[in-house]
Amino acid sequence: MTTVLRAAWLFDGTADTLMPDPTVILDGGTIAAVGTALPVPDGATVVDLGAATILPGLVDAHVHLAFDASADPVGNLAARDDAEAVAAMTVAARHAVRGGVTTMRDLGDRGYLSLGLRDAAAADPSLPTIVASGPPITSPGGHCHYLGGAAVTGEGGIRAAVREHADRGVDVIKIMASGGNLTPGSLPEVSQFGAGELRAAVDEAHRLGLPVTAHAHGTQAIVDALAAGVDGLEHVSFMNADSVDAIPDEVLTAIVSRRVVVGMTLGVMPVPGIVPPPAVLSRMPLMIAGLRRMHDAGAVMVAGTDAGIAPIKPHDVLRWAVVQFGQIAMTPTGALRAATSVAATACGLGDRKGRVAAGYDADILAVDGDPLQDASALHRIRAVYVRGVAVTR
Repeated sequence: MTTVLRAAWLFDGTADTLMPDPTVILDGGTIAAVGTALPVPDGATVVDLGAATILPGLVDAHVHLAFDASADPVGNLAARDDAEAVAAMTVAARHAVRGGVTTMRDLGDRGYLSLGLRDAAAADPSLPTIVASGPPITSPGGHCHYLGGAAVTGEGGIRAAVREHADRGVDVIKIMASGGNLTPGSLPEVSQFGAGELRAAVDEAHRLGLPVTAHAHGTQAIVDALAAGVDGLEHVSFMNADSVDAIPDEVLTAIVSRRVVVGMTLGVMPVPGIVPPPAVLSRMPLMIAGLRRMHDAGAVMVAGTDAGIAPIKPHDVLRWAVVQFGQIAMTPTGALRAATSVAATACGLGDRKGRVAAGYDADILAVDGDPLQDASALHRIRAVYVRGVAVTR
């Protein structure tokens, strides 16, 4: 089945400018050709999107499908059995797709439920492509322990937890190097594992061919995770008990020189009467300043919104995040790359996701307007294609 898309403009996921009058030829679930004024293959279905801009489907490198973006996502998940949880996760994934997010990396589910949804997506074009970590590895009683990924302390326990995740078939290891805000008694600025334990996690994961990304708020957790050799860092807020630490020069140098992927947790959908927690809100200016310093230094930074954890973080919140990346002085082109080609590479899918190019998966978002001039154009969705199939909105 061949489909030809025509529009006014195209952002291919990497270029600095838009291509005028593009023709995108989809051969089933794959992009066959991209260019200007390409001939239409015999028998093809032609879809004229008028003045729209075509761009790659968005890629969110940090979501939680098990959390329902409600005021009490943890409590609501606890009240659901596995079948009910999977049903809610399916709704969340489809909501994300309708909002233009065609690929997502789930960095914390309950009981490996996201793996089943990942596998179901292969035959269901209403679902995004999912990269799954299963439940995050945490300390007993630590951040998100209720998701079922708790590990005993000690290097042996950490290695066993990594092996269990690998045996289950995860795509990436997520480890809670620090505490977090969704777990009573857990403090974001406090480390949950020592440097040796984090190094054991990385060594075991890499031995098994799996990348590791670490949830890390506190400065010591970030330092230890870097020393352990993690591939990615989530949040990277440098929080302390009262405020936010300045980024040590040697830490910034390590993040940049080793190309450790920084997952930015920016992205908030405005909801009347709802704001981030006070502890986060008061620190936000300094956290944004830290992200800007990392960006200015040349760090690899991707969209990782933490979608699902609150009403202001729905599963399609990435559309708002791209606009808000301007707060750290990202150009509109840089912001779109962070949510397409760069994020796809961070998720291990850079050879087939995040670009509108021949040989890539036919994940397409079409919006009214020019997103390089007006990022709010991402909210004016004209069409979404998932692996070549048009999604009904």
